[in-house]
Amino acid sequence: MIGAVAGDIIGSPYERHHLTRTDFPLFEDGSRFTDDTVLTVATAEVLLDGGDYADAYRRWYRRYPHRGYGGRFRRWAARDDAGPYGSLGNGSAMRVVPVGWAGATLDEVLREAERSAAVTHDHPEGIRGAQAVAAAVFLARTGADRDEIRAYLGRAFGYRLGRTVDEIRPGYRFDVTCAGSVPEALVAFLDAHGWEDAVRNAVSLGGDSDTQACIAGAVAEAFFGGVPGAVRREAERRLPPEVRDVVTRFEARYGP
Repeated sequence: MIGAVAGDIIGSPYERHHLTRTDFPLFEDGSRFTDDTVLTVATAEVLLDGGDYADAYRRWYRRYPHRGYGGRFRRWAARDDAGPYGSLGNGSAMRVVPVGWAGATLDEVLREAERSAAVTHDHPEGIRGAQAVAAAVFLARTGADRDEIRAYLGRAFGYRLGRTVDEIRPGYRFDVTCAGSVPEALVAFLDAHGWEDAVRNAVSLGGDSDTQACIAGAVAEAFFGGVPGAVRREAERRLPPEVRDVVTRFEARYGP
């Protein structure tokens, strides 16, 4: 799970200052956790302790309300009686990573990913994006190779994953929809030679860098067997104790 958090932090300075290269500092003074980390931790807490996803997302949002959430999510989170709002944005995909670690079977992962998404992102594309990311994490952590992961995600979700980062980058534009950002984040992993390479690929797309680096970093952690120690330490240093506690508890129960 720290792979998602570290990716989010590394990508955060570049969300509004888009890069199209891979030679950038992993951490800067302005590197910080965003809504991706907050809601990923909320998902992890539900998987650890039970409860309702909607309640957890609202509760964690209210603890950290200034972390870059979308306007529709903020309005939803401000009202306890609000229902799902048909979003097809990548918010469902950025927070789903713990589901890919906690599920015992692929079918279980797909069902739980839909459940986590549907409290807000009940549009088919919002659910599809969450399921694709959770499935990628599950397949990566259970020994599937890159070709198997690419083939399954293409077949199950219709994503075009045969491209390379270098092929995507020239014509890519900032896009916060699942359909326009999740496949590219998955290619950033598929086109990588290690965890750091996956995150650098994701940021270099010049898009929604924190979310795409969060997704690529999550799948890369599962596939490559962890996150470099120096990266983990720097990411953890930037987390408040209650966030770090959920990450630690989740990894203790569901880690490799």
